[in-house]
Amino acid sequence: MEWANDLKPPYSVPSMAQIAALPPNGFNVVSTFSGCGGSCLGFKMAGFKVLWGSEFIPAAQETYRANHPGTILDCRDIRQIQPEDIRAAIGNVQVDVLEGSPPCSSFSTAGKREQHWGEVKAYSDTQQRTDDLFFEFARILKGLQPKVFVAENVSGLVKGKAKGYFLEILGALKAAGYVVSAKLLDAQWLGVPQARQRVIFVGVRNDIGLAPVHPSPLPYHYTVKDALPWIVQVKHSGKPANWQPSSRPVPTIVADGATISPTGYMSGGTYVEAESDISRYAIGAEWQKLGPGERSAKYAQLIRSDENQPCNTVTGYGARRGLATVTHPTECRKFSIQELKALCGFPADFILTGTYEQQWERLGRAVPPVMMRAVAEKVRDDILRRIK
Repeated sequence: MEWANDLKPPYSVPSMAQIAALPPNGFNVVSTFSGCGGSCLGFKMAGFKVLWGSEFIPAAQETYRANHPGTILDCRDIRQIQPEDIRAAIGNVQVDVLEGSPPCSSFSTAGKREQHWGEVKAYSDTQQRTDDLFFEFARILKGLQPKVFVAENVSGLVKGKAKGYFLEILGALKAAGYVVSAKLLDAQWLGVPQARQRVIFVGVRNDIGLAPVHPSPLPYHYTVKDALPWIVQVKHSGKPANWQPSSRPVPTIVADGATISPTGYMSGGTYVEAESDISRYAIGAEWQKLGPGERSAKYAQLIRSDENQPCNTVTGYGARRGLATVTHPTECRKFSIQELKALCGFPADFILTGTYEQQWERLGRAVPPVMMRAVAEKVRDDILRRIK
């Protein structure tokens, strides 16, 4: 049963300034595989202080620094980082939470999965082996010995042949000295207007004597329309003279050389990047045939969003030109970056750097901050505040 509209609070994400002004809860976090900082932002929403983070991808590092200036950022490959390095950087403090989201493309159900296990392959802007990185997280965990850890990965980790990897990872985390629980959670039931399933591991150090916890699903979910209430049909004249260079100041960061239509905006103040247009590609013609919420039989990843339902999963590579992905419900285009922020549970003023494609990738790879806030609040209230 759908939750009564008058009992569902309006969808909102606090601004970066509001998050920075939250009173600290007294607990701290060390982050690994930090990406653009989605998980870190979720912990900050719950009042945690993020002391240290690590990120290997230069484009993600740039975005992380722009939004987390008070956090130490280690840019080395995680394989080169020792627990002693982290302790030396943060000083003589007890780490309350270690969190991390090891790159998950090797296990994603949208990819080729076991065909590339053990291989070094393209990942974001570099080359990297990704199927072994969870064991690097376990190594850091064993050496650092925080009170609690939280780790995230794609739902594909518990499906098919990847179940064997899942059991090995679970064993490594337990061997580090923790009671561990793993649950498949969906962001759409934790306050995010996006259907996004993720495996969330929570572990509590053996000597603490408390069980791991996970947040309970909300009795309602948010839709695309809840997140983007200004959705209307945007019309472009199609005349080249009406397009202006991206050097002009606009609310949304765009790629160098991109163009923006002065009429291509919504009442919410969001400009539409020219790169989002799919009308000139084969997927554009296919989009025209789809109804709300329908998936293409020809292009498996092409989905026309239903504005009355949560958005389908936003993937890291969805912005690539001509590539099938989740699309806007009423216009023949992909979502704008500003729209994606709302659909991914990010503040409207969260800074994203780089091209349209790079900004999309940052959001598509990140744990939705609103989702991680729910996990962090549960860990804070039911574990950390109960430790004597």
